[in-house]
Amino acid sequence: MNAYTGKLLIIDLTDRSSDIFPVPDAMKQAFIGGKGYGARLLCDWVPPGTDPLGPENPIMFLTGPLTGTLAPAMRGCIITRSPLTGLFLDSYFGGSFSPEIKYAGYDGIVIKGRADAPSYIWIDDETVEIRDARHLWGTDALTANQRIKEDLGDDTVRIASIGQAGENQVLFSLVSCEFNRQAGRGGAGAVMGAKNLKAIAVRGGNSVKVHDPQGFSQACKNAFEELRKSPDVEALRVAGTASAVEFANETGLLPNKNYKNGTFAKASKIADKGQSKHLWLGSSACLGCPIRCSKIGAVRTGKFKGFVTDIIEYESAALLGANLDISDIRAVAHLTKLCDLYGMDSMSSGNLIGFAMEACETGLIKTPKGIDLTFGNVEAAEYLIHDMAGQKSELGRLLSKGVKQAAKEIGDPAEAFAVHTKGLETPAWGPRGVSGMGLAYMTTDRGGCHQRGFTVSYELGGEYNGVPMDPLTTENKARMVVELQNYSAGTDTLVKCDFGSFGISDTTYAQLLTAAVGGDVQPGAFYETGERIWNLVRMFNLANGTDESQDTLPARFVKEALPDGPAKGHLISERDMARMKQEYYDLRGWDKSGTPLKETLARLGLEDENTNQ
Repeated sequence: MNAYTGKLLIIDLTDRSSDIFPVPDAMKQAFIGGKGYGARLLCDWVPPGTDPLGPENPIMFLTGPLTGTLAPAMRGCIITRSPLTGLFLDSYFGGSFSPEIKYAGYDGIVIKGRADAPSYIWIDDETVEIRDARHLWGTDALTANQRIKEDLGDDTVRIASIGQAGENQVLFSLVSCEFNRQAGRGGAGAVMGAKNLKAIAVRGGNSVKVHDPQGFSQACKNAFEELRKSPDVEALRVAGTASAVEFANETGLLPNKNYKNGTFAKASKIADKGQSKHLWLGSSACLGCPIRCSKIGAVRTGKFKGFVTDIIEYESAALLGANLDISDIRAVAHLTKLCDLYGMDSMSSGNLIGFAMEACETGLIKTPKGIDLTFGNVEAAEYLIHDMAGQKSELGRLLSKGVKQAAKEIGDPAEAFAVHTKGLETPAWGPRGVSGMGLAYMTTDRGGCHQRGFTVSYELGGEYNGVPMDPLTTENKARMVVELQNYSAGTDTLVKCDFGSFGISDTTYAQLLTAAVGGDVQPGAFYETGERIWNLVRMFNLANGTDESQDTLPARFVKEALPDGPAKGHLISERDMARMKQEYYDLRGWDKSGTPLKETLARLGLEDENTNQ
């Protein structure tokens, strides 16, 4: 008895069939779950060059071995080939949808093929049905959620759905996994839309057993105590990620006016102080999470009053607020809610709106009729969200392809201020004041991402595991980034709460996994498994068109010095990038072109990958 179900539910929309894939013991040992399973299966089942929006590209909803237990690991992940980047995509979500998959008796759901008409999937333990969703097509993500619950007569059913952006295959559309819990990055919603799949509804009636109940209970107690003692976790409990807005502003890392600047004079208005005043009414949490980093509230005054909102997370506040020079948190909440309803990544949306405002400012695109497309204009931002989601105009259709493709079609001048890495729009942590974060962006496996080795706290704190850190130099950055990436990938197999790792030690995670599934897991297993996943994904990405030249930063961070903040005058030069990148490749056991060496793959049990790609 252990916390694995040992089964993946495979659903083929084309022939309207379902089957069970028994998870091999070797895959459990080498890849644990979550991201690990997804990386292995994507490499095995998706040949190079597969169209991300074609029926052959699967979309996977995966749990981890701790999902559905008392452990703070209630999140899930979606794995597919990204239509935005063409690369490996793992996108994570909280809430209660992932535990429900486990309660239904599965370690994950894999969806292949394409339905011949709009459909949704209904999973009730062993019962699997593909149902008509034509009455839902054209509705927003949350309306679809509620109507399916009404159809099924059960408000406790857990649902993952797309909005109009996913239906229209906007390349950065997301999957909504219940209220304010989204798998936001990389365009998984477009993959569902291309499959004519509006939603997946799950109801489970099983419990999750663990191998050693007494040992697991003690490990959970250890984890909760570590969380209780962590000052970082306490800060999240009080103010969530919104408190990071003022921190980023004070350190010169907050994007303003399409990342031109690193500070925003009105940052406090969109941070936790402004949100507490205008939005929050209480705290909330994902299923079983002791951190309770989220909030629940409403916009009660002003032009946009009259709707319920959750916390405006740091990334949304920064990119739909500071980056657009908008300081009214009620307006930012409104823009974020529109993105949620349409099912569109608020990070990519904020990036693209900032790009469009600068492109208009510099005369590269025309101002839409009746719209003043300038920084600070809420109505202009709202117009573009409607336009991108509905693809109502030539500009909306252009921007819906993502900032990399939009800039390419506009021409060379626009590419100088298109802020992305490998086609994924950059998060809201400008790296010119923290060069290690720049290296993390350069080398991330899914494109521009701050969750694949968040170096900021170490660089600004001046130390990483006893090694001195100067945020503005390249020294000691590569080893830190490699270790953080490996650990992140390794623990994303669980699938953990990102904020749980702010307090829970690798020793406690190992104890949790040992008690849940048996064996004798050591803390080093997460680093080793993470390294294996990182190299496997690298081989997948190389086979699908990435190369050493794409391990780079946007021109804005390389050619334009930061004009403000503590790191004023600093940039990450071509020489800086080359130095860090080559050291990174050496530490990874890759050749000078960024390809894993045969001996590296052999050491990680990936010998066959060298010949398969």
